[in-house]
Amino acid sequence: MCDELTMGDADRYLHSTGINRRTFNKMGAGLAMAAIIPSYAQTKDVVEQSVVIKTPDGEADAYFVYPAKGSHAGVILWPDIFGIRESYRQMGKRLATSGYSVLVVNPYYRTRQEQIVPEDVMVVDPELRAQLFPVAREQAATLSPATCVADGRAFVAFLDQQPSVDTSRPLGVMGYCMTGSYTFRMAADMPERVGVGASFHGGGLVTDQTDSPHLLIPKIDAGFLIAIAENDDEREPEAKTVLREAFDAAVAEAEIEVYQGAMHGWCPPDSAVYNEAQAERAWSRLLKLFGERLG
Repeated sequence: MCDELTMGDADRYLHSTGINRRTFNKMGAGLAMAAIIPSYAQTKDVVEQSVVIKTPDGEADAYFVYPAKGSHAGVILWPDIFGIRESYRQMGKRLATSGYSVLVVNPYYRTRQEQIVPEDVMVVDPELRAQLFPVAREQAATLSPATCVADGRAFVAFLDQQPSVDTSRPLGVMGYCMTGSYTFRMAADMPERVGVGASFHGGGLVTDQTDSPHLLIPKIDAGFLIAIAENDDEREPEAKTVLREAFDAAVAEAEIEVYQGAMHGWCPPDSAVYNEAQAERAWSRLLKLFGERLG
């Protein structure tokens, strides 16, 4: 889970690689630019739109990207605690080039229209992360399981109205960090519509609360990918076992794996602990599951 402990882990990770904060700040933007804008970002085969979606609580801004031709399975991409930003738009665009209609959402639309991460930032380096984290945590506190479900229904309704979305196919839902749990909540709330859930370094998947996401597994009829950061597993080593037992008891498909050497936040390319090899491996597992379950 994203907190002060994982921020400390990120600092120690950079130190272990021999990169101090000053060096990282100097080299980070160039490296991130290369990672965040590879060849797919220049493709003309997708359509990009900024959209506004009506919800029970207002209007949510989002980024919608889809193949220029045909109709395709829809995917909802929830960003991590730092919210919607360029790295997630590029991840959505990359997924669209694989043949999906992707909605990248702003979970904080109720209280914040502007990005938490400034538009010109290519890497959320340790110093900026420490500066922005209190803002992100304050925004995250405005959300709840109820807002996730209400927003999720509105986002699905939007997708189902788009010509680029094939409503005969199930939807995919992706979540990072705190929104990893959102994949469980949406899949349980709309089992007839959600065919895949994917949680990347998701936090709070197993808790002792009555609304713990893992308790929803019997209601889920979707295939799941749960990619766990090594330091998250070290902090909560029993979580993966509880998840495995719950999915097995429900006779539900789930790939649950601890990604060795990957720190919390390793997937988005603007992360200070971005691990390209492990992020690409997680992405390949996602595409495989989407191909099997979303047609």
